Amino acid sequence: MGLKAVVRVICLSVLGVYLLTWQTSAQPPGTDVPTFVLDQAWPNIPAKWKLGDLSSVAVDTQDHVWVLHRPRTLTPPDSTMAAPPVLEFDAAGNFLQAWGGPGPGYEWPEREHGIHVDHTGHIWIGGNNCVGRNLPGLKNVSDDQLLKFTRTGKFVMQIGRSNQSGGNSDTRNLRQPSDAVVYPKTNEVFVADGYANRRVIVFDANTGAFKRMWGAFGNRPVDHHVCPPPNPAPVPDDGSRGSEQFDIVHVIRVSNDGLVYVGDRENKRVQVFTVDGKFLNQVFIARDMPKVSRTAGALVLSSDPAQRFLYVVGGGQIAVLDRKTLQTVGSIKGSGGHHIAIDSKGNIYLANMGGGRGPQKLVRKGPG
Repeated sequence: MGLKAVVRVICLSVLGVYLLTWQTSAQPPGTDVPTFVLDQAWPNIPAKWKLGDLSSVAVDTQDHVWVLHRPRTLTPPDSTMAAPPVLEFDAAGNFLQAWGGPGPGYEWPEREHGIHVDHTGHIWIGGNNCVGRNLPGLKNVSDDQLLKFTRTGKFVMQIGRSNQSGGNSDTRNLRQPSDAVVYPKTNEVFVADGYANRRVIVFDANTGAFKRMWGAFGNRPVDHHVCPPPNPAPVPDDGSRGSEQFDIVHVIRVSNDGLVYVGDRENKRVQVFTVDGKFLNQVFIARDMPKVSRTAGALVLSSDPAQRFLYVVGGGQIAVLDRKTLQTVGSIKGSGGHHIAIDSKGNIYLANMGGGRGPQKLVRKGPG
């Protein structure tokens, strides 16, 4: 980096604006990859509250942003100021409401993990606590359920029961589901299931009835429950297609044209399926971006009508992929998150684990 560039970065940092840009030597001409600027003033969290580890973030049809955090990760001095687990903000970062936690009629997860807002405005929440993790303040049970609420926090439905999973063959219970998404065209909820199971499982979004499930490459998922999860596996360098099973099925999205994108985190890949579970393609994120991205822990589709880009988080940056070819066309440096969301204007929201950074908003500044 030249002297002028260094001075410019320092000046921008002093002004409180950190410019995030994409860079790649393989970027095809005319790709028009967006650039982003970090909004350091977003959001406005009420002064009376503190947030624990940020686990997940979602955006609804009104471009309101929903944040899920883990109040029980706060240290004792801060725990008396813990905000409720679910917080809603508008696009400008103004606080709107908060709710969540244990209540009558449902089993709140011990370790909050994923949040999704569907096309009807309902909120879906899952957890990933497991027996043997033995985290302070948590019951030694497995989060084997998915919860559905109204946007004001009224309980609607629970799929599965806490600590009841029978493994990958169980069609009634989940096993530490990490993420969920409702596909409006079929009104089905697709679940990344998850930390202990190795599958995608689909339910009717109104009744919770089981519809179908599949594993990596459309294979039958095989049990391998380990708590806590093992160390990540290396990305194969020989051009092979990698493990025949999912490792941690960490994130799931469905495109407008009916393709299911699954972030297989520890296998460092994204696999693509039809909504019926037919395997179509995959990409290794770390293979495309050597020595930088090390996981495929979060992903989101761009908000243009064609959803041209796939944003995949891994290794402290966001890889930008052409959705059709799965080729890497750019990256957002110095940024990442446990989960990621996008609004109708193409702005990106991040849920960052630890470090006290809180939720972040990356404002889209147009084509690169």
